[in-house]
Amino acid sequence: MAELVLIETADRVRTVTLNRPEARNALSVALQREAGAALAAADDDAAVDVVILTGADPAFCAGLDLRELGRDASNLVGGADDPALSPFAALWRMSKPVIGAINGPCVTGGFELALACDFLIASEHATFGDTHARVGVMPAGGMSVFLPRVVGVRKAKEMSLSGNFVGAHEAFARGLVNHVVPHAELLPAARQLAADIAGNDQAAVRNLKRLYDANEKVSAGEAIEQEQEFFRAWRVDPAEIERRRTAIVERGRGQQ
Repeated sequence: MAELVLIETADRVRTVTLNRPEARNALSVALQREAGAALAAADDDAAVDVVILTGADPAFCAGLDLRELGRDASNLVGGADDPALSPFAALWRMSKPVIGAINGPCVTGGFELALACDFLIASEHATFGDTHARVGVMPAGGMSVFLPRVVGVRKAKEMSLSGNFVGAHEAFARGLVNHVVPHAELLPAARQLAADIAGNDQAAVRNLKRLYDANEKVSAGEAIEQEQEFFRAWRVDPAEIERRRTAIVERGRGQQ
């Protein structure tokens, strides 16, 4: 069986790759646990200064695995407190910079993973969409907090309430991604930026990241708590999700 998360370290840069390409890197229970553990390990590793998070082609991450969600909702862990259970929790706690290298469709939970990175570089193949409302679940990975901070409340509402996708160039125009590059240049570009960061004073880099993160949370903390309250209060109907799954997948493919 192939490894669910691939790890590569070179020149003090750790690349973490979600590796369920046959499922478009959808977040199963197992993938969430391994990704969370890999990110936490990178943060603890003294030989690592910068982390790149990406997906095995053709997708960055299609969000929660709808088969598991429709069976028993066991993968609906959201921003669980334990990074060993949730890559969202791991990303929220990272002391080292994380660059998201978005190589393809980046959907719902996958979109939340991207939003939890410090900044994003997108392949021209990248697309971004929030389908929480189409699936019938509430966000718990920070969507309602971080998306409006990046694109504005009105655009965030449009994306979340419609479930429609935006392409890489519109994402750049909206400030969602820092750069759009040809697909073959995505990881080289991410690694060059990571090398630029790794070449700086690391105490300063981590303090700057901590300062930016702390300033952002001054007004976001209550919003995160409120999102978690909505998430906990929402009751998921796995049978209804399973009924919707095929239509959701087909619609997403038609927009990408």
